[in-house]
Amino acid sequence: MSSIESILTETRVFPPSEQFKLAANVSGLEAYRALCQQAEQDYTAFWANLARTEIDWHQPFTQTLDEANAPFYRWFYDGELNASYNCLDRHLATHGDKTAIIFEADDGTVTRITYQQLHQRVCRFANALKRQNISLGDRVIIYMPMSIEAVIAMQACARIGAIHSVVFGGFSAKSLHERIADVGAKLVITADGGLRGGRTVPLKTAVDEALTLGAEAVEKVIVYQRSHDDVHWQTGRDLWWHELENAESDECEPTWVNAEHPLFILYTSGSTGKPKGVQHSTGGYLLGAITSINWVFDYKDSDVFWCTADVGWITGHSYVAYGPLAVGGTQVVFEGIPTYPDAGRFWQMIEKHKVSVFYTAPTAIRSLIKLGGDLPKQYDLSSLRLLGTVGEPINPEAWMWYHEVVGQERCPIVDTWWQTETGAHMIAPLPGAIATKPGSCTTPLPGTLMDIVQEDGSPVIGTGGGLLVVKKPWPSMIRTIWGDAARFKRAYFPEELNGLYLAGDSAHRDADGYFWIMGRIDDVLNVSGHRLGTMEIESALVANPLVAEAAVVGKPHAIKGEAIVAYVVLKGHRPEGEAAKKIVAELRDWVGQQIGPIAKPDEIRFGDNLPKTRSGKIMRRLLRSLAKGEEITSDISTLDNPAILEQLKQAVS
Repeated sequence: MSSIESILTETRVFPPSEQFKLAANVSGLEAYRALCQQAEQDYTAFWANLARTEIDWHQPFTQTLDEANAPFYRWFYDGELNASYNCLDRHLATHGDKTAIIFEADDGTVTRITYQQLHQRVCRFANALKRQNISLGDRVIIYMPMSIEAVIAMQACARIGAIHSVVFGGFSAKSLHERIADVGAKLVITADGGLRGGRTVPLKTAVDEALTLGAEAVEKVIVYQRSHDDVHWQTGRDLWWHELENAESDECEPTWVNAEHPLFILYTSGSTGKPKGVQHSTGGYLLGAITSINWVFDYKDSDVFWCTADVGWITGHSYVAYGPLAVGGTQVVFEGIPTYPDAGRFWQMIEKHKVSVFYTAPTAIRSLIKLGGDLPKQYDLSSLRLLGTVGEPINPEAWMWYHEVVGQERCPIVDTWWQTETGAHMIAPLPGAIATKPGSCTTPLPGTLMDIVQEDGSPVIGTGGGLLVVKKPWPSMIRTIWGDAARFKRAYFPEELNGLYLAGDSAHRDADGYFWIMGRIDDVLNVSGHRLGTMEIESALVANPLVAEAAVVGKPHAIKGEAIVAYVVLKGHRPEGEAAKKIVAELRDWVGQQIGPIAKPDEIRFGDNLPKTRSGKIMRRLLRSLAKGEEITSDISTLDNPAILEQLKQAVS
């Protein structure tokens, strides 16, 4: 295999300020290197010490890592703990009156809940679940709007040893049914409706439809009353949340579980079209969430932390439902969307709640640049001390806007690479130690052994591009795919890689040892013998002052192998006719200057937006189908804007 080429040149470097470095949990490059050296010298002892320090164990572990049945690794497997206890009970004596969650509703209403109050509500709801015959190992589907109640539902399941599987509230009834059936759920927790952007999302209706498709194991549906809409009610099956909770005691002894007991199953898309149920353990997963909060987000007891992700995604698990609570933090939970009632919503909330650590997606950043690049300047963002990005590589120009306009050139940016499968951050700058580069996730966390290899598993020495892999097991890693161990081994530990974990991303390592994510392996283009990462071409396009957002895919080409097709959203109106042709020529020349003639798009198509899920993820498979001229027959019910597909069918001619 020829190595994947890096064609993006980025030379800007931003070291941490002396002031930030002095106060950081990991202060300076030498402190970071010392942690990495500890892990290299005795890998299992490094993680064992952290597990004993950061987690409260009911039964201490004596065995750290069991590799006997690799790649089905076990961590701390003879120890016992409870995730909810570690998130709530252990803080009551010192942080009982501290605000745990600041919830801001879609309409701006604010509710605060302390650790003591959250503990009581979790206990009451856990008792309600037990009364509905839910116990250790039972699977519970959670299909909820962003709310305090969504966190309570997850924590209550963890408290009694039930295994939760959260389904994002934007998924269709069909997608919900697939997950209910695959996991064998005994109970579904939902709401009458969710509120997003001034509109109601009919969640209970979707649950009813999903259950008509067949879900014999489901015995009960618990409904949180949020929208107060009229809903279909099946007597004997459907139960109101508030009636159940109000009838219960606010004391519930935690169920102590083995460290390897599944905490949750979270579905992620698979190349076959069938969702993969990623199974995470309790002990190792919790350790990953805690260490990354402390290292990457440099957690301080005075912080107000805001991760904008929905609990339906892994980011909302690790950095909303579990991580911030496990360290006793105060966090913001937001029901709505960043553009309602206007594009100043995020900045207004940061000002109102004095947010100090803000963690969001590049997609949100790019859309907010398009809708109001100067808006942050109208708000007092002086409370911010650290910014983060998650979900996909961030284009250097979006990074710079985030740095200059939102962070006011004083807040480090932690660009985090990780996955549903990794459970927690894997590559990210420790903000008091690592100088950052726009577009790079920088260096692996201590105890995380990453590498870049060719397709036969041989390492790429020094600088170069290839497949991103993890060389050793780590505590927060995926344990298996629910009900499909063979698929787990095939997808993540292919035989040709000799025990390495295959991340599925391509990456490039520069002369400083920094990692640059170049896109999914599927998104690597082969143009005239050159293997190019789509992310770099997208970054070049977004660097043009006219462009707000871009997505690049390939389509078959008789001579070059693949042609480059770019979908572009401009900061102004969508052009047509001669104006469109002029901008196409300008953008092609721009990419040629930024990268080289080989990367010039063969086609450029304009749209008012890109096809995205309600979480903001670009649906690239749809763009590939459009580029090839294929009829789209797959389910597009999860798209936030299905009408956009018509705009993107035609190239500028």
